[in-house]
Amino acid sequence: MTFSPDTPPEPEAATTRRDDLTQILEGRLEPGAPDWVYLPVDVPPGVAELAVRYDYDRPATPSGVPGNSLDIGVFDPRGHRVEHPAGFRGWSGGARDAFVISASDATPGYLPGPIRPGTWHIALGPYTVAPQGLAYRVEVTLRPGEPGQPFVPNPAPLRATGRGPTWYRGDLHTHTVHSDGVREPAELVAAARSAGLDFVVSTEHNTTSAHGIWGHHVPDDLLVVDGEEVTTRNGHLVVAGLPAGTWIDWRFRAVDGVLPRVTRRLHGFGGLAIAAHPFCPYVGCAWKFGFADVDAVEVWNGPWTPDDEVSLRQWDAALVASGAGGRWLPAVGSSDTHAHDDAVGLGQTVVWADDLTRDAILAGVRAGRSYVAESAAVEVTFEASAAGRTAGIGERLPVGSDVPVELVVTVRGVQSGFVRFVSDEGTLAQLPLPKPTGTGSGLASSGDSRAEVDGQAEVEVEAGIEAGRITWATTAAVSKYVRVEVRHTSPQPTVFEGMAAFTNPIFLDAEDCPAEQR
Repeated sequence: MTFSPDTPPEPEAATTRRDDLTQILEGRLEPGAPDWVYLPVDVPPGVAELAVRYDYDRPATPSGVPGNSLDIGVFDPRGHRVEHPAGFRGWSGGARDAFVISASDATPGYLPGPIRPGTWHIALGPYTVAPQGLAYRVEVTLRPGEPGQPFVPNPAPLRATGRGPTWYRGDLHTHTVHSDGVREPAELVAAARSAGLDFVVSTEHNTTSAHGIWGHHVPDDLLVVDGEEVTTRNGHLVVAGLPAGTWIDWRFRAVDGVLPRVTRRLHGFGGLAIAAHPFCPYVGCAWKFGFADVDAVEVWNGPWTPDDEVSLRQWDAALVASGAGGRWLPAVGSSDTHAHDDAVGLGQTVVWADDLTRDAILAGVRAGRSYVAESAAVEVTFEASAAGRTAGIGERLPVGSDVPVELVVTVRGVQSGFVRFVSDEGTLAQLPLPKPTGTGSGLASSGDSRAEVDGQAEVEVEAGIEAGRITWATTAAVSKYVRVEVRHTSPQPTVFEGMAAFTNPIFLDAEDCPAEQR
């Protein structure tokens, strides 16, 4: 999770007219204030535009003591009850201090539509409150007039031009100016294409305003999947595969028992629930819901950090308890890009899918047929074979408990590093990637060739591109599953090595062992 120091451009203030109606709402919040505070605003008939601007005090606090941070959004007269989405009209959190809504247009983060007469509610979210308290001021301006032409949504297609069954690369967690990112949607598309991605998931914080505009920007060969980052006070949930315009309410905590209902609703759409950056150190970001009601966990978030290392180990520990045929959580990786300096596709999830469609990509992620890489330059293949059978990433290999299982991994795009085979017992082996053959820039003459290195690692050349090929052997009696990590070699001693890629596991199911003992 990263926070950008940049602020998206604010909406231009419209000229105040004589017939404008302005209300000033002021108040004070103390430490321990409710998560949400609602300020009623009466809107008469004939209003064409609603404009809101707010501010609050920011007193100095000692080191280690949170200061004031106040989020904002709005609901129309259809209601603001939790889990009742009809009245939701937008949310910008703390990313901007003003917004405007009309029938034909709205500030990013907010939904264009009629300014319905009745009682609207400004929603304030005191994210943190300083010991001195938080004084706020909200200015609401109602501008009468004709409603104008209604907004016509143009969502992204559910299918892009694909390559049939193959590996597709994507970023499952991205932000634009429609929440707290700095990129325009067109800039995100350009960055994704430059990074060699096939798909991105649009996951703005607590709003769906971007869903209606992707059709204006997406090219034929890039898939944009609608989603949302549901930013609760007990962790962030990335949802992927929402029907365009479908909103998931974020106003709940772990003790409220809402998450199972959210997941069931999401599954009804064919979507996925992903626990985001579970060990993020920021207030409200760490995942506190457990993992029974999610479909995957975001192990890699942005540049590889100690937070990701802890997430990897926690995820691996959960795999141990999966059991043969049992439910297990796939790992994914994303950039969580906000700022221009946040590289789109670092990390990225590489998914085996039947085609470049929303349903096919989400099915591959759900099945764990994926690995995570730092860039499109890094390619990994991993298979386990025994007794004439072969299984790939995310699959299960039925095999006799003492039958030798050959593990084969190939790596492209990592110049110096090592491969680690990891099972439920821990590290089975850690082997250096073979050195390039010296043909320059990782390229060699076309054709196939192999050069032995220590009997376990070799250089393989296919279509002129070098790949490190590593083999190892185990049995189902020793390893209930095996996964692969590809690490960079650090020039200096460090508590953890940089990650180039890691795979989801291959499970080894001992056919001659009762399921409860596997």
